[in-house]
Amino acid sequence: MAIGINNVYQKVLALANKEQRGYITPQEFNLFADQAQMEIFEQYFYDLEQRQRAVGNEFDYADMVNSIEEKISVFEKVNQTIGFIDNEGNIDVSSSVMDSDGNTNLYKLGDVKINYPISPGVYEDFYYPVEQIQLKELNLHSISSLKTFSKKRPVYTKHSESLVPARIQIHPSPPSGSMVMINYIVRPKRPNWTYVLSGNNAKNALYNPSSADHQDFQLHLAEENNLVVKILQLAGIAIKDFGLAQAAGQKEVNTIQQQKQ
Repeated sequence: MAIGINNVYQKVLALANKEQRGYITPQEFNLFADQAQMEIFEQYFYDLEQRQRAVGNEFDYADMVNSIEEKISVFEKVNQTIGFIDNEGNIDVSSSVMDSDGNTNLYKLGDVKINYPISPGVYEDFYYPVEQIQLKELNLHSISSLKTFSKKRPVYTKHSESLVPARIQIHPSPPSGSMVMINYIVRPKRPNWTYVLSGNNAKNALYNPSSADHQDFQLHLAEENNLVVKILQLAGIAIKDFGLAQAAGQKEVNTIQQQKQ
């Protein structure tokens, strides 16, 4: 179940206008909403890594790890079949995960598995996990006397100039008919509070949930208050009301401290 974007917008407006601090236009809100959602989303992975690396009684962190993993699972795609773009084992991952605007939705690549054919049209029942190696390791792996990859122990390298793996290459090069499945995490869709204007004043914007490009927040329902706080923080900076930004920031700090207790 999504977090209703109109509910968040109305809360933000009510809190920002409580002391006549200024009006947040729909355009501003949508920008702040996207930034806030991505900050919360990206924090999941940092928090998960920190919890998993924590030293001590693992049961103290079990519920927190499960909670974070539950929030991430909304964006996880599992066992998605993907095709090769050539005969050398290259797969264009990013272009296989596109949104309606032609931008990649891929945030993080997870497990990669491959099923080599035994003979044309006949496949093994088992998908072998493909281990990632660094490009600099590939030459060492490729030397015949040191070769450590095979059809039963395949590897892949990433080829990208950015944090998103635009392309991966599987070694050894799979024969025609090989099948690959991947797990990956997509970015949350950009939130969009859609509206129609009643007159020329932005303050007369009327909520229009039936618009084709309307988009609620995709985060877990538990994040609604965090979204409101983060958006208020961004709004306070934008309208140069640093008291609002500071108050929202303190609220965020208090929330984080409560979650860590």
